[in-house]
Amino acid sequence: MGGKQTRIIAVANEKGGVGKTVTVVNLGAALNKEGKSVLVVDMDPQFNATKGLGVDVKEEMLTVYDLIKDTASIKASDAIVPTRWKGLDLIPSHVDLAGAEVELVDEVGRENRLKEALESISGEYDFILLDTPPSLSLLTVNVLAYAKEVIVPCQTHPYSYDALDELFDTIFTIKENINPDINVTGVVATLFDTRTRVSRRILEKLKNDDRYKDLLFDTVVRVNTTIAESAGVGKPVIFFRQNSYGSSDYTSLAKELLTTR
Repeated sequence: MGGKQTRIIAVANEKGGVGKTVTVVNLGAALNKEGKSVLVVDMDPQFNATKGLGVDVKEEMLTVYDLIKDTASIKASDAIVPTRWKGLDLIPSHVDLAGAEVELVDEVGRENRLKEALESISGEYDFILLDTPPSLSLLTVNVLAYAKEVIVPCQTHPYSYDALDELFDTIFTIKENINPDINVTGVVATLFDTRTRVSRRILEKLKNDDRYKDLLFDTVVRVNTTIAESAGVGKPVIFFRQNSYGSSDYTSLAKELLTTR
């Protein structure tokens, strides 16, 4: 056991394309740049966070799939892969993870598999950030059963805004039935385009909605093509182009997160 007070944060939204993975990768990198040790756990079978951190999963590598399938004999520390940046580590995902749903369906305590698998590394990192699949699945439930905090990226688009309600219901249900320690730390407006009326309108709605306004981060993540470019080369935007919008927005989000509990 390490001595750190680890903050375990799920980045979740049941809607795809809202900037979840981008937030995990770039917030993780920004926290790392602020001197924090960070472990990213990729729980999405599409393994974009794994690719976004420049890790190429080889045949013999252990992934999060192995961990949750065999909690008894595989240790979390065996599946941790260092990235190119010191203090920023990863437990990679694998396409096989998509089958874990079906394989675990009859297992007792299946919603706590991830929690059991990662308990041994509690206190080793300042932050554990978890990427989730874009649907409410057993994998998402595993993440929410383990995390203590949730950051919700919300694209500044009507569909994304409307989907928040359902996500908050899900988190509340998990809190009531599985994990009493979980709370939403904040909602972050993503893919914000200052030029469009719809983006500005949804941001206004978030700021004025009684359900979300007190949870809304001051930082707004703007639409930024550099983020997509950086993902393409497997490098967080923070390390890819420091003077980009993406880099300054995620740096600002990291600093804000460090002052909130």
